[in-house]
Amino acid sequence: MVLDKNTAKKTAELLLQINAIKLNPENPFSWASGWKSPIYCDNRILLSYPTIRKYISEEIAKQVETLYGKPDVIAGVATGAIGMGVLVADVLGLPFIYVRPEPKSHGRKNQIEGQLEANQTVVVIEDLISTGKSSLNAVAALKEQNAKVKGMLAIFTYGFDVAVKNFSDKDIELHTLSSYEYLIEQASETGYIKEEQLHTLIDWRVAPSEWLQ
Repeated sequence: MVLDKNTAKKTAELLLQINAIKLNPENPFSWASGWKSPIYCDNRILLSYPTIRKYISEEIAKQVETLYGKPDVIAGVATGAIGMGVLVADVLGLPFIYVRPEPKSHGRKNQIEGQLEANQTVVVIEDLISTGKSSLNAVAALKEQNAKVKGMLAIFTYGFDVAVKNFSDKDIELHTLSSYEYLIEQASETGYIKEEQLHTLIDWRVAPSEWLQ
């Protein structure tokens, strides 16, 4: 769910501006899932732009406080949301931890890195939501350590039905700064994409797993 339309539009504009989101309907990208996609999103690029990362981190922090007040801890999902999670925690003056996809195979074999006490309240920061599987895996790891997960905030979501269902099934509240709808609207308004490309992007969003299969 997008909380603020102006923030959503501005975030989409900034991501396009620095090429964090690449649109290439004619030469599709291949995702790790095997899906073919006319879009590729790498929000880690924004960490290289001080003004933009400041804007994004402050907007996420603002929404954290609006939605949940101040939790005890901010958690980032490794690896994509570690940088942004640290920035958000810094803005809020809160401790930071991050969650690996799975426990390490050596050392202390931690899946959660940093100091987390039982029953502490946590807000999870994510960079991107596709199906939501890896994000919810992090939530499960936190709950296994008796953390009270209040919700998740991400920079961007594709808004797939499968993700909506996955979050609903796990009863986890998800909010994002921007979304696919705002992205393609902004890309179209600014001439970043042509009209025929816009139709391709809309068609892909309807059934991404079947596109070009």
